[in-house]
Amino acid sequence: MWDKISRHFGKYPAQNRVAQLMFEHGLNVKNGTVYSGEISITDTALAKAADTDRRTVLATIATIGKKEELSIIFSRLQSTCSFKEVAPFMGWGVLEIIPDDVSGVGILTDTTRIIADAGISVRQAIVDDPDMHEDPRAFIITERPIPGALLPKIKAVKGVKGVVIY
Repeated sequence: MWDKISRHFGKYPAQNRVAQLMFEHGLNVKNGTVYSGEISITDTALAKAADTDRRTVLATIATIGKKEELSIIFSRLQSTCSFKEVAPFMGWGVLEIIPDDVSGVGILTDTTRIIADAGISVRQAIVDDPDMHEDPRAFIITERPIPGALLPKIKAVKGVKGVVIY
């Protein structure tokens, strides 16, 4: 999927870096301004995060505005709150799934079925996009910690290479 976007920035690696950062963080563009939800992100802040200058950020925004495909994509992005890091402090569980094949089908479904059968509710599931992450993982945040007794069942799910419980 990233290939579909990055081809618009082929000659401009710094703009590509800015666009990728925006995409990864779900930053959207409306009327030439970058937002996270309804919060406006300054060109300077974005430039610093992308290790570039304001002119490159402005050029990236202009490129997005000129290309219909990019404009549609970047106007609809949304940032997502991840509970992964705060879950242990909330008394919730975090299960990290390491797939053996990122295109495997049913890993999330089969894993959440095992969790549900144990009477544990899933609060959130986040899966890394294989086009954006070199080593994608799935994270399942549960209403309470996952008991160790479920590990063998989860490890036996087709396509699961490894499991980490936080």
